[in-house]
Amino acid sequence: MVFGKIEYLNLLPFHVFMKRFVKSSSAKMSMEYKKNVPAKINTLFASRKVDAAFISSIKAKKCTHLKLGIIAKKHVLSVLVIPSQKQQKDKASASSNMLANILNVQGKVLIGDRALKYALENNDYIDLAQLWYEKYNLPFVFALLCYHKEKTLYTKIEKKFLQKKVKIPYYILQNASKKTDISSEEILHYLKLISYDLDTKAKLGLRKFYNLL
Repeated sequence: MVFGKIEYLNLLPFHVFMKRFVKSSSAKMSMEYKKNVPAKINTLFASRKVDAAFISSIKAKKCTHLKLGIIAKKHVLSVLVIPSQKQQKDKASASSNMLANILNVQGKVLIGDRALKYALENNDYIDLAQLWYEKYNLPFVFALLCYHKEKTLYTKIEKKFLQKKVKIPYYILQNASKKTDISSEEILHYLKLISYDLDTKAKLGLRKFYNLL
């Protein structure tokens, strides 16, 4: 199993889960080797250099996926447009750049941990997930967990991950805080905004996004 890893805070609970789930040291090493920003992981998955990964929803439309995703029920704080700054896409993104276009928001697109830190320190931004919710009253699905093969394995991962809330060990939380310069308390608050369950409303949100492409 070669898993493509996106090292953003929004997937911290899943990474903790996978460290416990994966027994093979080689598989654990592959998760650390094949890590990158969402746009790069999309490319690695498309070229089959990784077996599975959270793929940007805009790229996952024709991929086999689980009922797992990165979903914002309302606001998210980590997918922003800064209207006061020059029009610019985020090279790390795929779905978020398109979302800004669909919502007709002008400015600099910023995603991930950098966006979260910006949102915690400033108020001159538009939260794209919040704007989407206000317009359509639906969650926004930023990514889906897609795979090429081993359906049984990934179905097991889906089931076990959704069974109960993952508790993040203190040392991992502290390491994440040091790496991002975001406090542990703010990280935990942020993670409450993220859902991973591709439920009925999330599916409706995803379908709406695809219809608007």
